[in-house]
Amino acid sequence: MKAYVDKGTCIGCELCVNICPDVFSMDDDDLAVAIDGDIPEDAMAECEEAKESCPTDSISIE
Repeated sequence: MKAYVDKGTCIGCELCVNICPDVFSMDDDDLAVAIDGDIPEDAMAECEEAKESCPTDSISIE
């Protein structure tokens, strides 16, 4: 499974980075980005929590 961040709706609050730093980070525009590869198995629960916690619903997991 992979995580995606919609940069058009991300507000750069860093909540996802604080919840799941193995998958999310901030880019040079201070917006969240997800790793290019698959979500590590041991980070899946945190990644789901980050998705559910995102105040702008900018994260998707497919």
